[in-house]
Amino acid sequence: MKKNVAIIGAGFSGAVIAHQLAKAGHQVEVFESRSHIAGNCYSERDAETSVMVHVYGPHIFHTDNERVWKFVNEFGEFMPFVNRVKAITNDRVFTLPINLLTINQFFNKTFRPAEAQQFLAEQGDKTIENPVTFEDQALRFVGRDLYEAFFKTYTVKQWGLQPSELPASILKRLPVRFNYDDNYFSHKYQGMPKDGYTAIVEKILNVPGITVHLSTPFKPEQKGDYDHVFYSGPIDAWFGHRDGRLPYRTLDFEVHRDQGDYQGNAVINYCDSAKPYTRITEHKHFSPWEQHEGTLCYFEYSRQCEEGDTPYYPIRLARDKVQLEKYVKLAQDEPNVTFIGRLGTYRYLDMDVTIDEALKVADKFLACATENAPMPAFVIDPLA
Repeated sequence: MKKNVAIIGAGFSGAVIAHQLAKAGHQVEVFESRSHIAGNCYSERDAETSVMVHVYGPHIFHTDNERVWKFVNEFGEFMPFVNRVKAITNDRVFTLPINLLTINQFFNKTFRPAEAQQFLAEQGDKTIENPVTFEDQALRFVGRDLYEAFFKTYTVKQWGLQPSELPASILKRLPVRFNYDDNYFSHKYQGMPKDGYTAIVEKILNVPGITVHLSTPFKPEQKGDYDHVFYSGPIDAWFGHRDGRLPYRTLDFEVHRDQGDYQGNAVINYCDSAKPYTRITEHKHFSPWEQHEGTLCYFEYSRQCEEGDTPYYPIRLARDKVQLEKYVKLAQDEPNVTFIGRLGTYRYLDMDVTIDEALKVADKFLACATENAPMPAFVIDPLA
């Protein structure tokens, strides 16, 4: 039976679900409050330099998921790209993630891998048996010197919180390598869309049965006009923030244009307090197959998200769990609405995970439609 579906948000979550449902014969309307598609992955050519700009900050595609990689490659050519991040601390430049070169440079050594591993183990604080906080995790596994040089101040700038207030799980995503591999990611597939992310999303949405409404907010009271609604906005906003606003970090970008090459690399982190920004991203280096005389950089600042700001990173502290649980319960009691994506499930998601989950949500909806069964509010548990 053909369903009439509304999807709120034209980022990857909404676009992928819209694509899959429309291909299966359902009628889909996509509502986007912004004036463009692609959400925070939106990219466009800078009018002055012709550089392809990641307008809401850099996005590098990386995944081990075969289905996701095949899916995105249906809609555009992905060029090889390896993210090689540099870090400046105490007026010295290092490579990230921490690897054998970083360790040898920082400590002025010439360690072989086994020697570096033993040395770092000796630096770690063995009195911390079960790391609970970000600070515990860093001190236990890399020691105080590396922690203070690369993580402590950067974390305060990025999250607005002391590392002792953040969960250890945040640091567990950052690897330490005992070789000279400075590829920031370790996934099988890594790349950058040749024509930008906006072109990819545009093609994903280019399916008969999909209508896109830009600059058109969707109100919860409109849900009765549709058989089902998929919502990728902030979960607390759907319910009018009745239990308070869930905390996010947002980003401000100071744009700098120049001639030539500004910093010689796509991403350089500023890990100490000498600079107020967390990093500088030079966007021409995200498209190394192109040549541009001019250049464009983002000086990136992180701060607490306020009303009217663009939410980027859910903070998800332990003290926020009770508040999130209330919204999850409200969502589960909301008929014919499924909450999706980073904002709808209040979880930090990379692009590949976002697309994978969107494909699974679409699979679930199509199965439910076939069986005439109700669609759940969440396909992926946001409290897990």
